[in-house]
Amino acid sequence: MSLKSERRGIHVDQSELLCKKGCGYYGNPAWQGFCSKCWREEYHKARQKQIQEDWELAERLQREEEEAFASSQSSQGAQSLTFSKFEEKKTNEKTRKVTTVKKFFSASSRVGSKKEIQEAKAPSPSINRQTSIETDRVSKEFIEFLKTFHKTGQEIYKQTKLFLEGMHYKRDLSIEEQSECAQDFYHNVAERMQTRGKVPPERVEKIMDQIEKYIMTRLYKYVFCPETTDDEKKDLAIQKRIRALRWVTPQMLCVPVNEDIPEVSDMVVKAITDIIEMDSKRVPRDKLACITKCSKHIFNAIKITKNEPASADDFLPTLIYIVLKGNPPRLQSNIQYITRFCNPSRLMTGEDGYYFTNLCCAVAFIEKLDAQSLNLSQEDFDRYMSGQTSPRKQEAESWSPDACLGVKQMYKNLDLLSQLNERQERIMNEAKKLEKDLIDWTDGIAREVQDIVEKYPLEIKPPNQPLAAIDSENVENDKLPPPLQPQVYAG
Repeated sequence: MSLKSERRGIHVDQSELLCKKGCGYYGNPAWQGFCSKCWREEYHKARQKQIQEDWELAERLQREEEEAFASSQSSQGAQSLTFSKFEEKKTNEKTRKVTTVKKFFSASSRVGSKKEIQEAKAPSPSINRQTSIETDRVSKEFIEFLKTFHKTGQEIYKQTKLFLEGMHYKRDLSIEEQSECAQDFYHNVAERMQTRGKVPPERVEKIMDQIEKYIMTRLYKYVFCPETTDDEKKDLAIQKRIRALRWVTPQMLCVPVNEDIPEVSDMVVKAITDIIEMDSKRVPRDKLACITKCSKHIFNAIKITKNEPASADDFLPTLIYIVLKGNPPRLQSNIQYITRFCNPSRLMTGEDGYYFTNLCCAVAFIEKLDAQSLNLSQEDFDRYMSGQTSPRKQEAESWSPDACLGVKQMYKNLDLLSQLNERQERIMNEAKKLEKDLIDWTDGIAREVQDIVEKYPLEIKPPNQPLAAIDSENVENDKLPPPLQPQVYAG
């Protein structure tokens, strides 16, 4: 599905939401643009082709080995008896290889042997464990619902129990194969009710919803975000991507929603709540219901803002904005879970299928969002993504007189925080530059001192001997007469 960014905003041709095979149902990126029905047909064709190619390869290898063995046997006729055992051994070995290839590429949804069915009928230890309150409640509701259908209800309950017990022994299969088993079960039960039970299509849809609710409540913890897939890795990647795009504004996406209007603001909050609440549901239909409620709140918000019915071209940009603002938990896991185990008729037609397809488009757009999509320069886009700066918020003078004071104050505070953040970044850059200058100055002074010391080395001479007295070497000083003293004579 091609996503385009035009001057008026994001636009997706509604024909691109449909199955690319042209059947008229909604397609899905997880099914390569096909609807559920066409995807299963293409998948089975590719699988049967692969099985046929592997059969042909096995037969060709067997013929080559048989021809090689026959030629060696003819050249050694005298040893034919000895090689007869060898031929028998090779034949058994090739038969085993062909059987192994056949078992490996056989359909996972094939009917098991009588022994396997009898083992499947035995109560599974995991099913007999104490279930949660929700599981018990759903089981009671399912039984009460089927009582109104008498014999048909009993047959449905029996088939459903057998399916659950059979799924217990298929947990080692890949999640795609388990999904195929569930889709086959949905298809077979619905077809049996329509052909054998002559149940009207409206009642078939209600029964299928109850069947899905019953089985998926029990299988949820085994098939939602299994460890054998990369669903969790995709969840973390999309969450990180949405956090990095937190700066995207409604104006960049051309979202026709004015959150200054109290009713519109309430609708936006409800839409975000619904898309987040999707993760708390166990049943695919309930998760779809959350997406549908979210989408209807979006349409109401657009209708109130524009005073006219919302169009499909206005819906997708607003849905992208809601997803960016809400950052729903485990978004990819929920989308994959719905795709794998939801009743396919809900994804192919109706408003649930339409809204779910748009959600898949929104996620695909977020993953590929670039500067051109937002009408930004690459330099600004890179700065916003790195967190170096953020787009300037609306100035206070441009607010309408009826705008909420709290919203005004919030944007004013956000603008102030943005300015403080830029100021702090400038201070940090200047501080780092000053630190570098001080280090360079210290190193320069040290080099200059070292050069002077090397050029004019300091020579320290030993101190001179003190001068001796004139008569210091006269050892007979003590024998000299005392010095003359002046005398005064009276005249």
